[in-house]
Amino acid sequence: MKVLIVLTSHDELGSTGRKTGFWLEELAAPYYTFKDAGAEIVLASPKGGQPPLDPKSNEPDFQTELTRRFEADAAANAQLANTVRLDSVSQADFDTVFYPGGHGPLWDLAEDTHSIALIESFITAGKPVALVCHAPGVLRHVKAANGNPLVQGRKVTGFTNSEEEGVGLTHIVPFLVEDELKAAGGLYSKGPDWGSYVVSDGLLITGQNPASSAEAAAVLVAQVEKTAKA
Repeated sequence: MKVLIVLTSHDELGSTGRKTGFWLEELAAPYYTFKDAGAEIVLASPKGGQPPLDPKSNEPDFQTELTRRFEADAAANAQLANTVRLDSVSQADFDTVFYPGGHGPLWDLAEDTHSIALIESFITAGKPVALVCHAPGVLRHVKAANGNPLVQGRKVTGFTNSEEEGVGLTHIVPFLVEDELKAAGGLYSKGPDWGSYVVSDGLLITGQNPASSAEAAAVLVAQVEKTAKA
């Protein structure tokens, strides 16, 4: 199994002067879910090279066994420092794609034409796609083969309005993930704030928040294996 993980290159939290990027747990937990399943992993980002880490995600309150494992993993950190440019990757070379969140993707990946085309090509090829936390927001311009929004009529989840309110960024982010998914016709549902909640609809797998990242990755692995047998 060959997995592409797509990370943000955006590091500015609106006009606050604060930094953002990807959320560490949302990379680390899936990374080891895939690695421990024997997968080959490629990391990509719009600009390539070292993607920005949301500094808040590395504070003690948000560290986990898997974030510490990642931090201590020289090979993983070398890979992270050298992500390939997103415009250089092809769906044909992978079995699946996973998008970690953090606030960064709302600014760059949500509007990135290469990302949009990449997701569309995975779905068209019958390969599963998973996105967690803020990353489901990158589906806002992704279309299905019939030209409708990809999420229209599909069961989806993503970072809730109340979770965004909880971190005080409702009026900072360019859009709210929950509102955007609903506006595109997604059949949005959610679990309790900050608890693991994953929704699977055919080839599309979405997770609500950082706590959902390991579960979303496990569901993705199972879906890839199921697709391979079909």
